[in-house]
Amino acid sequence: MGKIAFVFPGQGSQTVGMGKSVVEASEQAKDIFAKADERLGFSLSDIIFNGPQDTLTNTTYAQPALLTTSTAILQLLEEKGITADYVAGHSLGEYSALVAAKALSFEDAVYAVRKRGEYMEEAVPNGIGGMAAILGLDREKLQEITNQVSAEGDSVQLANLNCPGQIVISGTAAGIEKASALAKENGAKRAIPLQVSGPFHSTLMEPAAQKFQSVLDEIDINDANIPVVANVLAAPIEKAADIKVKLIEQLYSPVLWEDSVVALIELGVDTFIEIGPGKVLAGLIRKIDRNVKTFSVQDVESFQAMLEELQ
Repeated sequence: MGKIAFVFPGQGSQTVGMGKSVVEASEQAKDIFAKADERLGFSLSDIIFNGPQDTLTNTTYAQPALLTTSTAILQLLEEKGITADYVAGHSLGEYSALVAAKALSFEDAVYAVRKRGEYMEEAVPNGIGGMAAILGLDREKLQEITNQVSAEGDSVQLANLNCPGQIVISGTAAGIEKASALAKENGAKRAIPLQVSGPFHSTLMEPAAQKFQSVLDEIDINDANIPVVANVLAAPIEKAADIKVKLIEQLYSPVLWEDSVVALIELGVDTFIEIGPGKVLAGLIRKIDRNVKTFSVQDVESFQAMLEELQ
């Protein structure tokens, strides 16, 4: 048997009702939702289970909601003694990974990501910045394009390097528009504007990162007991001091997802278990390497199916 990695989705995977079957099946999972409500001082679980969807999609709710749901689903695996050799998460998902690795307590993590969402919202006024997915262009070419547009005065960067031929760019509205047009001229199949409230993982997030520093200063960060492959490095980290630095940098740096998956495979991982709503990461992982096994555990049913296959 090769090694197992737990991977955790980021923003965009949220849906009303996520985690409901898990709460009905596990006291520990139910407890996670109760802890979230208590730590945040309002009923996050009500928004998760009952919506409305546009409230849940707002970044200040989506971030703690996804962390809570992923951590609740993780309880099912922990109860059955299924453990990971490595963990990783996509952007916000890195916090779920850090909870799984016991580097952060769940309560501190849910508080931190709520603040992270608030500061990301405040960093750039609505409509000023955004993100777009560029399909079918290699990263070197796209990097040249974003460098050129930024040099001309409209800030835009590579934000999420998801898998071959799928890269998200982030920056000012003008920067996104120019880079998207140039990408198409240079052979990109499509440029799709994303429904997000800001230019995440771009240098425009530096003000949010400065504020967020104070949040990380007031919570306990421990050494991880499972190596966490950090978005910013695409390499495993375990020391508390490194984790803290990388969480700050993550706000304005690209998410090196493709590189992280490749690094995990090179470390001997042949089974990836996506823990949380949706199947986005499993899909990306299959595009990176068809030879690895992927599971998406989002409810009791998919958990049972995984158990049967693993045994």
